[in-house]
Amino acid sequence: MTAIGWIQIIAFFALVLLLTKPLGLYLYRVFEGRRRPLPRIVGPMERFFLRLCGVDPSVEQDWKEYAFSLLAFSLFGMLVTYALERLQHILPLNPQRFPAIEPALAFDTAASFTTNTNWQAYSGESTMSDLTQMAGLAWHNFTSAAAGIGVALALARGLTRRQGPDGAKTLGNFWVDLVRAVLFVLLPICVVAALFLVSQGVVQSLAPYRDVTTLEGPRQILPMGPVASQEAIKEFGTNGGGFFNANSAHPFENPTPLTNLVELLLIFAIPAALTYTYGRMARDSRQGWALFAAMSMLFFAGVGVCYGAEARGNPALRGLAVSQSTGNLEGKEVRFGVAASALFATVTTDTSCGAVNSMHDSFTPIGGLVTLANMELGEVIFGGVGAGLFGALVFVLLAVFIAGLMVGRTPEYLGKKIEAREMKLAMLFVLVFPAIILCGSAWAAVAPAGVASLGNAGPHGLSEILYAFSSSAANNGSAFAGLNANTPWWNVVLALAMLAGRFLMIVPVLALAGGMVGKKVVSPGLGTFPTDGPLFVGLLVSVIVIVGALTFFPALCLGPILEETLAGGGRLF
Repeated sequence: MTAIGWIQIIAFFALVLLLTKPLGLYLYRVFEGRRRPLPRIVGPMERFFLRLCGVDPSVEQDWKEYAFSLLAFSLFGMLVTYALERLQHILPLNPQRFPAIEPALAFDTAASFTTNTNWQAYSGESTMSDLTQMAGLAWHNFTSAAAGIGVALALARGLTRRQGPDGAKTLGNFWVDLVRAVLFVLLPICVVAALFLVSQGVVQSLAPYRDVTTLEGPRQILPMGPVASQEAIKEFGTNGGGFFNANSAHPFENPTPLTNLVELLLIFAIPAALTYTYGRMARDSRQGWALFAAMSMLFFAGVGVCYGAEARGNPALRGLAVSQSTGNLEGKEVRFGVAASALFATVTTDTSCGAVNSMHDSFTPIGGLVTLANMELGEVIFGGVGAGLFGALVFVLLAVFIAGLMVGRTPEYLGKKIEAREMKLAMLFVLVFPAIILCGSAWAAVAPAGVASLGNAGPHGLSEILYAFSSSAANNGSAFAGLNANTPWWNVVLALAMLAGRFLMIVPVLALAGGMVGKKVVSPGLGTFPTDGPLFVGLLVSVIVIVGALTFFPALCLGPILEETLAGGGRLF
């Protein structure tokens, strides 16, 4: 590791910290303020779309209505995207005349983008038409991110509201939250980000692919397309789906270290800002900063281990006449280097963003272990847009419950008692996630159709399987690319894992919010455990790590940890 590498990491985090409060305050004004920003510019658009949809913004929904609206909207969006893929060969904006997508891959892709996963079992530049990329995939990048923000706000309202409007147990209105998230937050910032990316050399075109002669003489096809617009929302909405197969390692998506920094900031911007927004909703900004501090501790632990592992070089090459003075550069772009690649890998797996600027399958075993662990902790290290906040709040309730048991009092959070119903829903949320990953991985490890797609045998092959199901269940979308997931079996199984990882976890969260919103608020007493100080931050981090370790450590021992041990001649480090 070098001083320059750590300066890059610390500078990035300092910029995230600077953005957290102003963006968090902006989000609070958009969703909870009496007067929203940009009233003359965006206000008329909001009123038009809500009126067009027949939605009264003053009418709120309880948790069941909120959940039904989200599920119905997601199902409709998934069907539209599936239809676009199957019919793209007869639809316009297909200058390359790509054929229709086969059914299993179309189902996988539609489920992927509906769930904010953006897992791609295909090569985008040689599979999807411009219309499918824009009207299907990029559209989902906006709406799935907006839906995640809505769920986070619903849980935050359930925890922080003393009583719903008119005494009702309501959590807001899904359609209002959706429209406001798109119009006030995602769309304007993505327009600015896309224009910046274009200025740096990212492609934005509807022209056919270019056939050019290179300086060396051979001819080469240069893919064109609406890249910058999709790149902006794929990062800002923590989606991750790349226009090109190489994703953000492709120079047409991420050409320079400056664009790399901006894309990293876009990924972390909303998840970090939502912690401050939550603090404002709780009427105590320290509650939000406590969440930010816990997430930051886990982030630095992950990036430190990953950077250290990649800077040491590949353990499989120890003892050979190969210089690794610059670290493990296999699968990495030289224009980014080890530090920026390790940082990007950590950031993208901390969140539900599958964007990559290096190939995780080529990371060292410990570097790959970090990317796996980031997802398997529940992606609560800032997490996806909305998903990180509501996942972290579930762990907060678990931590409060444990603290209450230790002091012998009924657990309370923000003055509301945490009772048996809340713990059952929280544990359902926690247990669904590992069940999908571990049961799916076990099935794939013995199914002939599963192991037939592996690019490696032994512990690395198991890591590829674990990564595929971890990425799908966590709605991340990045991959250990040594696994060929574009087969009917893998497309269907991973699509089901994505849908389960999204909606079987969202519904308990909304039910939890519905139960909390109507509870009476009691004043804090001598036995109340404070949830805004360093002690609680340490407890929260411990709960997240212990739950993840108890669940996944045995599987990780058979994958990346065993691989590191074998490559290092029997030693772990």
